[in-house]
Amino acid sequence: MKFPSVPKDKKIDLHKWDSSQKELFPAGKEEAQAELNQLSLRIAELQKCLYAEHKHKVLFVLQGMDTSGKNGTIRNVFQAVSPQGVNIASFNKPSPLELDHDYLWRIHAQTPGKGEIVFFDRSHYEDVTAVRVNKLMPKSIWSKRFDHINAFEKLLSDEGTIIVKFFLHIDKETQKERLLSRLKEPEKRWKFDPSDLVARKLWKNYMEAYEEVLERTNTAYAPWYIIPSNHRWLRNLIVAHIIVKTLEDLKMSYPEAAMPMDEIIID
Repeated sequence: MKFPSVPKDKKIDLHKWDSSQKELFPAGKEEAQAELNQLSLRIAELQKCLYAEHKHKVLFVLQGMDTSGKNGTIRNVFQAVSPQGVNIASFNKPSPLELDHDYLWRIHAQTPGKGEIVFFDRSHYEDVTAVRVNKLMPKSIWSKRFDHINAFEKLLSDEGTIIVKFFLHIDKETQKERLLSRLKEPEKRWKFDPSDLVARKLWKNYMEAYEEVLERTNTAYAPWYIIPSNHRWLRNLIVAHIIVKTLEDLKMSYPEAAMPMDEIIID
């Protein structure tokens, strides 16, 4: 499968970037689900080895507009994985304590340790998207943060963290359908937040903010992938493929036993 990586040193226009791309997997939804099930089992095997080896640190960053499916992606792709060694960090509105520190303070505290996989459900990129669009900080402040973020991710990389970033790309019509679904279906109403409608009115501004993020923070040590997310099954499949490749590329192995096994006697 072709991975939709962000081209380097090129202008990004998300309005021209197809958020469906069903041609990436023409076999369709049922075949995709069957393949995803197998990939999830493979991810479970790799994660178990990662945890046992206790050598690598892996960070997956998920960004996207409301209803793009950040939680759903994690739930479906990691459906077979033991929760041991896997953590999800969600970054909502900063607390007063967090606001007393620099904006990366709360982020750094959630990065993975050896043997861990951490998912960021939203991330430090809110500080150059939501902060920008909602005019919470002047441009003179948030515009400096691209360099901060690149330096921060380089630090993590230099210290052994594998970083992969996913922008879950949906179009405005798909978001409308998903918001309406939250209103119509009782079991989904708890997900509805009126602030989603405020952000929706600023769609163009958010797209411009994300375009600059993708252009300025796509690096060899922390690459971005633009994931077509209008179709949940395709989104999940592509992300699963990328995660499998990321983990397989680590060439992991289980550690040797601490002592010869043939010397152990169990009464």
